[in-house]
Amino acid sequence: MILVTAATAPVGRSVVEQLVAQGVAVRALTRHPEQAGLPQQAEVVQGDLGDAGSLKGALQGVDAVFLLAASPDIDAAEFAAQAREAGVRRIVFQSSGAIEDAIEDPIEDAIDGREAVQQPNPVAAFHHGIEQALRGCGVEFTFLRLAVESSGSLEWSFDVAGQLAEGDVVRGPYADALETPIHPADFAAVVIAALTDDGAHANSVHAVTGPHQLSLREQVRLIGEAANRSVSYEELGPQEARAAISPYAPADLLLSTWESHVANPAPVTDTLRRLTGSQGRTPQEWAAHTAQRLTT
Repeated sequence: MILVTAATAPVGRSVVEQLVAQGVAVRALTRHPEQAGLPQQAEVVQGDLGDAGSLKGALQGVDAVFLLAASPDIDAAEFAAQAREAGVRRIVFQSSGAIEDAIEDPIEDAIDGREAVQQPNPVAAFHHGIEQALRGCGVEFTFLRLAVESSGSLEWSFDVAGQLAEGDVVRGPYADALETPIHPADFAAVVIAALTDDGAHANSVHAVTGPHQLSLREQVRLIGEAANRSVSYEELGPQEARAAISPYAPADLLLSTWESHVANPAPVTDTLRRLTGSQGRTPQEWAAHTAQRLTT
């Protein structure tokens, strides 16, 4: 049995759907099971990562867990202790590419548990803290460090859906910043490889990006084309952009990331190909999925 947390988020939903399609027993954790809309073959249970008491039953009989720390209130040490007590053998954690490690080889640093440098921002510090708790819990772990520039950062920091509902202009900074967006189903495939390949990814760390470099301007154009609309990108200056960023988004991290990728495109890792054997979905497929989510 595999437990998928944040099971109604885009990646969690795709993990559940793909596991069901492969005939794997899956339990889906969500705050609102009655609204989940997940495949009927999945066992959908109520739970909240911010409420440790709600997790004990969900972990019973589970061999492996996909952990997406959707709740800022998660007690990672308590979660890890409960997982160990329940007999969980493996935890795959969606971590952050913003984490910095102390030595020349960050993978070895993460595996050996050596002390990392002070983290550069709250996002990195939050995920690093969870990594530390999981690393010391006695359960096999895999950390999938998703690059900030692969996470759909424009979408969740500037309410692109709201802008598209009002018209055919999306406003944001650094139009020529080259990101590496990843389709949720591609990331889910990486998660599943880490969950199901026995021993292949034990106590390992993988940097994950999408397979293509696309500027923010190109992303918006492709989303518009997928929705049969002519959508343009209007560039905001850094100060105007900062004022427009969601109060829940890490403005300093986002602006510095985008600024750096104007002159230095975000790198593409080979993790997707290595772990899944796939080259990943095309930019048009990514855009079609994103457009459906943003415009319906």
